[in-house]
Amino acid sequence: MEPASAIPASAEQVTAAEPASVEELVSAVSIPYERFTLDNGLTVLVHTDRKAPVVGVSVWYAVGSKHEPEGKTGFAHLFEHLMFNGSENSPGDFFEPLQQVGATDFNGTTWFDRTNYFQTVPTGALDRALMLESDRMGYLLGAVTQEKLDNQIGVVQNEKRQGDNQPYGLTEYEQLENLYPSGHPYHHSTIGSMDDLSSATLDDVKQWFRDHYGPNNAVLALAGDIDVATAKAKVSKWFGAIPAGPAIKPVAAPVPDLDAPLEKTIYDRVATPRIYRMWAVPGLDNPDYLPLTMGGTVLGGLASSRLDNALVREQQLAVSVVARAEIFAQAGQFVVYADAKPGVDEGTLAAALDAQIAKFLAEGPTADELQRATTTYAAGQIRGLEQVGGFGGKAPTLAEGLLYQGNPSAYKEALERAAAMTPEEVRSVTSKWLSRPVFSLTVEPGDRTEGGENRGGYIVAPEAGSGMQPAFYNGPFAAQSMGAAANTATAQADRSKLPDVEELRPLDFPDIERATLSNGMEVYFARRDAVPVVNVEIEFDAGYAADPKQRLGLQSMMLQMMDEGTTTLDSTELAIAKERLGAALYAIADADKTTIGLAAMEPNLAPSLELMADYVRNPAFDPKELERVRTQQLTRIKNELNDPGSIGQRALAPALFGTDHPYGIPPTGTGDPAVVSILTREELGDFHRVWIRPDMAKVFIVGDTNLADAVKLLEASFGDWRAPGVPAPTKDFTAPIPSQTSRVILINRPNSPQSVILAGRVLPQKGTEDLLVLGSANEVFGGSFLSRINMNLRETKGWSYGVRSILRQPIDQTSLLIYAPVQADRTGDSIVELRKDLAAYTGGQGVTAQELERMVNGNVRELPGRFETSRAVLGGIQSIVNYGRPDDYYETLAERYSNLTAQQIDAEAKANLLGDDLVFVIVGDAAVISPQLDKLGLPVETREAAGD
Repeated sequence: MEPASAIPASAEQVTAAEPASVEELVSAVSIPYERFTLDNGLTVLVHTDRKAPVVGVSVWYAVGSKHEPEGKTGFAHLFEHLMFNGSENSPGDFFEPLQQVGATDFNGTTWFDRTNYFQTVPTGALDRALMLESDRMGYLLGAVTQEKLDNQIGVVQNEKRQGDNQPYGLTEYEQLENLYPSGHPYHHSTIGSMDDLSSATLDDVKQWFRDHYGPNNAVLALAGDIDVATAKAKVSKWFGAIPAGPAIKPVAAPVPDLDAPLEKTIYDRVATPRIYRMWAVPGLDNPDYLPLTMGGTVLGGLASSRLDNALVREQQLAVSVVARAEIFAQAGQFVVYADAKPGVDEGTLAAALDAQIAKFLAEGPTADELQRATTTYAAGQIRGLEQVGGFGGKAPTLAEGLLYQGNPSAYKEALERAAAMTPEEVRSVTSKWLSRPVFSLTVEPGDRTEGGENRGGYIVAPEAGSGMQPAFYNGPFAAQSMGAAANTATAQADRSKLPDVEELRPLDFPDIERATLSNGMEVYFARRDAVPVVNVEIEFDAGYAADPKQRLGLQSMMLQMMDEGTTTLDSTELAIAKERLGAALYAIADADKTTIGLAAMEPNLAPSLELMADYVRNPAFDPKELERVRTQQLTRIKNELNDPGSIGQRALAPALFGTDHPYGIPPTGTGDPAVVSILTREELGDFHRVWIRPDMAKVFIVGDTNLADAVKLLEASFGDWRAPGVPAPTKDFTAPIPSQTSRVILINRPNSPQSVILAGRVLPQKGTEDLLVLGSANEVFGGSFLSRINMNLRETKGWSYGVRSILRQPIDQTSLLIYAPVQADRTGDSIVELRKDLAAYTGGQGVTAQELERMVNGNVRELPGRFETSRAVLGGIQSIVNYGRPDDYYETLAERYSNLTAQQIDAEAKANLLGDDLVFVIVGDAAVISPQLDKLGLPVETREAAGD
């Protein structure tokens, strides 16, 4: 079976062009900076990047959970939350003035070694951002009240419950508490224990601020539309008068050894057993961290990794494998795990896993494996540095290097070291650290025997999912005083009012250039050259709505199989080809479209596009891979059926749209396990031939090239691709949508510490209609942090870590979705409050003048920052094309928002944000929840979760 118009590619043709060397890629990574230090010890780093009229502001304090004494776990993160609740001269919520100026990428996070706060603001609003940051650095304590403390204790405890409620949500506690002895700075989790959080007093948190939040314990990084002279004047004005704080005592955090191998088994609502192997390893203060990082990438981080090839592809004992080094300032963890293929004996998998680890420690990586690992590492760094701020852009990269390693250019040194690293260096270092006694953890499917309420504390006896993440405010080494001190005055700045916003430059959205390939494929292009990267996405008019009703999951399986090789490159060879090029090649879908994407390094664009064409046009659908991929997909579905959010969405979509409508299917598209179990290779090939075709495709390109060169390369790769000799298919949206009355579907998930509430209603509008006013109405109600429902349930009640409402806008039919994870004992009360807020909003308490001003200002002023990156521009162009908007659509938004009235917004809310037909889905412990639902007066249908 051959896909239509297959190109006669060969492995040699696809990879014929010599890829750029790692050294060449590394040479493209550069963040030039200047540095100065105020008299009070504040170190400031400045990087100039004029590509957009925005500045990334990143403040890093050298205090994290490792500094917490006994009885005070969770304090660093709790205090981070309090930093957003207003300061003496700006007493309201910190996000209010930020949203007013159009800030983007604003948040705060806490981890073991640091706490950081960041925002990207329009250049004209930089004074306001600096005033706010300096005010909470120097003038906070007068604004911290018992009421605010009590509220944020509740919020953080619900953040803890939300993490604990996920599959594998308790494994971080096991990892830290078993690898590090009681009392070690890395022994307890950043989120802390419930008891310690509950016992926090006002005096405790105020003393935490006095001890740790001085300017001499902080780094301020500014990156973007700024120069060092301007930075010195502004930073001196706002931060210069803040007195230095006490010197911070260094924390001793030696890397511990286990006395002997340690084993433990726990139970969780998971699809299949997971077998872990874990070691404590050095942190950034030891050069061994980098060979360990590269070793983890080769062993289990690449798509072509040793463990993937041996355990997933060849022996087929596991459905997924991971190896990685999780590195912090003074220590870290090397984590390896394998998810067992259903039916495989755990002892057999464990023995095979241990054998592969031992083989790697004995032999080390090959030169080619290490080259691919370092190329992938460098490419990821390059892609991340297009952003000036946020969580991983230029400003935080500089600040992190200085804070952790005493060098803002630590990122560059790490890349250069990685490029020069030898296989023997990786082998010797990984062997040194991974030959020590190991902690072996097994997570078995089953009911938990304990929750997370009593975990995360300072002292927990060792008997007692994904990679580790810092604790965010909004839900995922002491700095050395080096460089010349700034000659600054320390006169008090005027803090009686927020600084005025200076003139703001409007959005200049890139010109959209167009072309058509000889086979009719339309090409849409925009140039962005801030980093040597080119993003390409080919969209097909398919999406999960194209799945036949009796074959749900067909397209998702097809996309999974496309990752397993072409007619000339098997699964491993395809992965190797991508890694050598530093390319990300992927296939995704949503309700309306199927997308094949490529993120290519500009020097490797030609061979990357050749590889993309082979991937799109010549999928092998290898029968030898089908059963393995089928098992992986069934495991993926089972994981969804154990995840509370996914359980809810799988129930809500068909309840709203009906099972016959294309949108009435589980939104992940993974499908029906009964169907996935019997899909054939022929069906996958037929679906590809009918739907993945040039006459249903659009090509979008944004990056460091030009249209003529891009078209030339596309023509060579796709120009001779012809549509099959069958008519292009269409999707049928004519199925009637059932009428609704408000009701509750309760899905029992026993022992859940939190309830996930979803609610929705189908709206009459199409996604292609002008929904700016309706979107604005939703933003006020639930579409932002400062929305009514989030401020009520999170910031006032403290019952949730975060609540949102979402206006879903697929092409055919829009809908309103409310998402509210809440503590289990407040489930009924939370639904009462949600209904009350909605009724008030649409029943006379419409948008206020303050809400209107915030919403308008935020949406107008954020536009330049919203399209800072090439990925964001690509998404904007896709929206313009797919929704039939004019090319200057985004440049017209400022005027349109500015002309909005409260009457317009209220009318749209009253017409669409109705509560009388909201369907609620609740996922949680029915024994706890059911008695709370009587007060609602709504019919309740109870179901059992299907995860087991």
